[in-house]
Amino acid sequence: MINGNKLFSAEDISGAIEKIASAIGAEFKGDFSECALVGIHQQGVPCAQLICEELQKKYGSAPVQGKLDISMYRDDIGNRVKLPPIRETEIPFDVNGSSIILVDDVLSTGRTIRAALDALTDYGRAGLIRLAVLVDRGNLEFPIRADYVGLYSTPPADQKIVVRFAEDGDPGIYAVKWENHNL
Repeated sequence: MINGNKLFSAEDISGAIEKIASAIGAEFKGDFSECALVGIHQQGVPCAQLICEELQKKYGSAPVQGKLDISMYRDDIGNRVKLPPIRETEIPFDVNGSSIILVDDVLSTGRTIRAALDALTDYGRAGLIRLAVLVDRGNLEFPIRADYVGLYSTPPADQKIVVRFAEDGDPGIYAVKWENHNL
C-alpha cells in the first residue's frame, strides 16, 4: 500500500495507454516496421510493454522493444551517497536510422530524459526520437517536452508522482511526500 494521495486509478492508466497508443499509431500510420519502443528503467519498461500490447491489439503489429538503463548517465551520480542499481540495457535492433520512442512513466524535470538521450546515442544515431510518458508533471528544468502524453498532474513541489502497475500491486498513480532517500 502506498502512503499518499491516489491521483489516478488503474482504469485511468488503461485509458492513458490507449491514448498514447492511438497517437503513436496515427503518426506511424500503423506501420511499426522501422520503429522501436525503448522503456527507461524502471517504470518506463512496463509502460512500454503495455503500449506495445495496445498497439498489437489495435493494429495487429507492434514495434520491437528495448530497455534502457540511464543510471550512469545521470547528472547527480556524483552527489549520491550510494550508486543506484544498474539494470540491463537491451537494444535488440540497430539504432542507426531507426524511429525510436523513448517511454517513461513520469516526466518531471526532464533530467531522466536528458540522460536517456545521452545513453541512447551511445548505441547509434537514430533517425527520429520521440518521447511518450504516462504522466506529465509539468515541472521541467530542461527544454524537453513529451510527444505523447497520457495524463497531466501537478502535485505540490514537495510531492513526487509514483506509478504502480498491476504487477506492482495496488495499481494507480499516486502523489507521495518526496523523501530524498536515494541521495
